[in-house]
Amino acid sequence: MHNQTIGLLSVYMDLGAGRRGVDMGPSAIRIAGLVPRLQHLGYTIQELGTVHAGEPEDVHMGATRARYLDEVADVCWQVHQRVRNALTTGFFPLILGGDHSLSIGSVSGIANHYRQEGKRIGLIWVDAHADMNTPQTSPSGNIHGMPISVLLGNGEPRLTALNGAEASLLPEHVCIIGARDIDALEKDLVKQSGVRVFTMSEIDERGIGACVEEAIDRVSQGTAGFHLSFDLDAIDPWEAPGVGTPVSGGLTYREAHLVCEKAAQSRRMIATEFVEVNPILDNRNHTAELAVSLIESAFGKRIL
Repeated sequence: MHNQTIGLLSVYMDLGAGRRGVDMGPSAIRIAGLVPRLQHLGYTIQELGTVHAGEPEDVHMGATRARYLDEVADVCWQVHQRVRNALTTGFFPLILGGDHSLSIGSVSGIANHYRQEGKRIGLIWVDAHADMNTPQTSPSGNIHGMPISVLLGNGEPRLTALNGAEASLLPEHVCIIGARDIDALEKDLVKQSGVRVFTMSEIDERGIGACVEEAIDRVSQGTAGFHLSFDLDAIDPWEAPGVGTPVSGGLTYREAHLVCEKAAQSRRMIATEFVEVNPILDNRNHTAELAVSLIESAFGKRIL
């Protein structure tokens, strides 16, 4: 890591998702022992506070093509500001979610910080889904399926505004790892975008190690480093049952760890987040405990 102080931000939100429960993810991850285990690795933890979305019962849903847009945009602005402030202070941002729409805030905040220094950032997106829908292509209207499109500058103007003067990301600096469930209309967007997608088929064929090394190399070219955004649904539901949108056939326990281990070894990771833990669907907090062990790997824990 670049420094020894982790700035820890919890984002309690499930409005971007199709089912309830991932707003409790940060609590579950903390209950699984995150802070003492990072301290055991030698890190100082600086709490950046919490961002709370309103409850669906109290919040206006708005247009069904981008559900809960106003509230999601507001939460993302708060995340954006806190992540930028953390980087300015010299902390290493670690964000706990919450649904994946929060990445619109975190990634735009990181990109904005480095843009001030004249630098771009890379993104490694570990996810069963490509999350590149727009309000026009999304079958559900759930914003957690849209963040990469927004960060590339496409989609709902209330959300793309977080990017600032230009898109937060260039497609050649984005890699998705573990994709296996891409919506019909979304496929064309993905193919045209220039984003590199490592599907589960390719991972099966080439091995996770080769794929992650290629991804890190790609997102590090001409950037200040990369943000690792890890959706626990990238892992097979046998290993990680407590996630927002489970899809069978995902990463194994060891493959998931290798992604995080290689991110740590690269010394190119500039921030990270772990999202979509749903304790309601979990088995005795197993998925949150898995998240903690993955975070340890991302922060340099080794077997030997």
